[in-house]
Amino acid sequence: MLPIWNEQREKVFLDRYALKDKEGKPIEKKTEEMFRRVAKAIATNKREEEMFYKVMSEWKFIPGGRILAGAGTGREVTYFNCFVIPVEANDPKKGNDSRAAIMDTIAKMLEINSRGGGVGINWSTLRPRGAYVKGVGGTSSGAVSWMLAANEVATQVEQGGSRRAALMFMLWDWHPDIEEFIKVKKDLTKMQQANLSVAVSDAFMEAVAHDKVWKLEFPDTSHPNYDAEWRGDLTEWKSKGYPTIVYKEIPARELWNKIVTAAWESAEPGVVFLERYNKFSNTYYVAKIISTNPCGELGLEPYGVCNLGAINLVAFVENGKINFTDLEETVKIAVRFLDNVLDSGAYVLPQNKEMAQKLRKIGLGIMGLADALILMDLKYGSENALKVTEQIASTIRNAAYKASVELAKERGAFPEFVAEKYLKSQFVKSLPNEIREEIATYGIRNATLLTQAPTGTTSILTGVSSGIEPNFAKEYIRQDRTGTHTIKHWLADYPAFVSAHEITPEEHVKMQAVLQKYVDSSISKTINLPNSATIDDIDKIYRLAYELGCKGITVYRDGSREGVLVTDIKSKEKTQITERPPVLKGVTKRIETPLGRAYVTINFIDEKPFEVFVNIGRAGSDVAAFTEAIARLISLALRGGVAIEEITEQLIGIGGATAIGFGENRVMSVPDAIGKALRNGYQPQNNGNGIKSSTTHIDICPACGMATFVYTEGCKTCLNCGYSEC
Repeated sequence: MLPIWNEQREKVFLDRYALKDKEGKPIEKKTEEMFRRVAKAIATNKREEEMFYKVMSEWKFIPGGRILAGAGTGREVTYFNCFVIPVEANDPKKGNDSRAAIMDTIAKMLEINSRGGGVGINWSTLRPRGAYVKGVGGTSSGAVSWMLAANEVATQVEQGGSRRAALMFMLWDWHPDIEEFIKVKKDLTKMQQANLSVAVSDAFMEAVAHDKVWKLEFPDTSHPNYDAEWRGDLTEWKSKGYPTIVYKEIPARELWNKIVTAAWESAEPGVVFLERYNKFSNTYYVAKIISTNPCGELGLEPYGVCNLGAINLVAFVENGKINFTDLEETVKIAVRFLDNVLDSGAYVLPQNKEMAQKLRKIGLGIMGLADALILMDLKYGSENALKVTEQIASTIRNAAYKASVELAKERGAFPEFVAEKYLKSQFVKSLPNEIREEIATYGIRNATLLTQAPTGTTSILTGVSSGIEPNFAKEYIRQDRTGTHTIKHWLADYPAFVSAHEITPEEHVKMQAVLQKYVDSSISKTINLPNSATIDDIDKIYRLAYELGCKGITVYRDGSREGVLVTDIKSKEKTQITERPPVLKGVTKRIETPLGRAYVTINFIDEKPFEVFVNIGRAGSDVAAFTEAIARLISLALRGGVAIEEITEQLIGIGGATAIGFGENRVMSVPDAIGKALRNGYQPQNNGNGIKSSTTHIDICPACGMATFVYTEGCKTCLNCGYSEC
């Protein structure tokens, strides 16, 4: 069962992916034309072309957006969404912690951004603020200052109007500038181009668990081997017996609490368990993973690239069950497709091509998980949903690894493959014995195969839920020249439909963890939390993610970054006040106040509060006048879209000269009485899991101007036009 083609999907296709002429007008009018163009460009023969076209045109496999937009166009463009680069100088004699290295790194970042790619950088190579700088007789401004400079450079990049330059900036938990890094985004105007994550070690998590002191330290920059050997890896540096300088000792829990508090206040930094990445890396013996890409789904070695595509699970649901045979066959074709991409597209830097060809990593993920679960009558996050999700993930993993072994028989293993070392990878050890035996005998074409990337825009094109995320809402409001439209999710009326805010944080984390067991890279997912979530809630989420084996975690507390992306918008659309129909249904609540008995009437449209009347005292009295004023303003707010919960929050608790009643029935003023009457007259529905429905702050999309810009999968995506930060 697939969703019907609609105006929104067509708009994304024509705006983002259709081949265009010199004037920017679409040459391709149908998605079949796009899929044929892509299949022909990526295939090495006619048989492959037909296989690729079939799985794409049936919406079973959707390549990454850069492949859809660029393949077969005749333009020399990169098909890779994102890259990881080290902080290093082009001239090794300059050293990697030098002005030359900083400028060379920013230049590479700028080049990649200008070609449409996102960039991940771990800045831990740079000495901390206040450290002595030999040769200039001064001190360093620190790693964070150079991140801010890089961010400002990235703001100047335009990427074809469809997205801004995307960045991931990371810093290790041992770096002396880590406290400055943690709090930098509390100023919502800073570092807007970059996602921030703390690179977390197992040693730090152990120190947090046992309430130990944590050292913030950095290599002694006066050591004679510093310029030649320092590459940002403190463990490697110390293993050689080289000295460090301890800049500060801090209780590990104090530093942890700063991370958690900052995430509560501004949704960042996230945490990436980077040591765990390396422990489970299939290529641990080639090079260390130094950073993730901007959305966090791929941990990569220096100059690694993201080569992405997704299986649309909705296309495999038949009569409430997954067709696993069809799924396995599609995975096999998708692996071949993505392996071909490595030899098809342009590379921004020669180092990118060298690393990609050496390891041949691909990133196959899924989209439509939430919708597929709905079609199978499974509520996202439930125990049954976890079991089915695990079966799906296990099937995809096994099919992908088998397909890559078959490609190795045909084309050869990736150049850095060493059977004895590869088979010792912690992830490879988890594979079924028969697959491991095949790898030992024939090798494997791709060092890693699986990830879970954001599929925001391609999911809109496909008409299904994004990646592994639950649906954001049952409906949203879209405004255009023809008026205001309510866009309802195609499965909104199914009993198993739940939105992101109706799922407990624990259910979110468990879904991510069960998938991580079968993904050799990582997962981009956002834990959406109501505005009422506490710092302690985020602390528990971060710890649970670590305990369950996740490689990273991102939370977004509703409204915590409100306004960040709308500061540059010159003018907002005027709020539309809904017209009052001639007949409304309502309820009237009687409540005692310090100034007499009040009657509060709430009228509804579609079971949502629409207007309020308050009657107290004699007509013409001052009491009646100010209560009528309150009621009119409440009604105006409701008709303008303000949630009744926000209104009651402002009214309840206002005190006057006198009060009546006791305990829960105590009324401190007329506004307090109105607020309580509204609260009691309209109780939001419980979600069935103890989570109260909450209001949701949705930002304005900087591309189309609609209030449909939501945070999901580690980055913001517009539900209307498909504009994405990542």
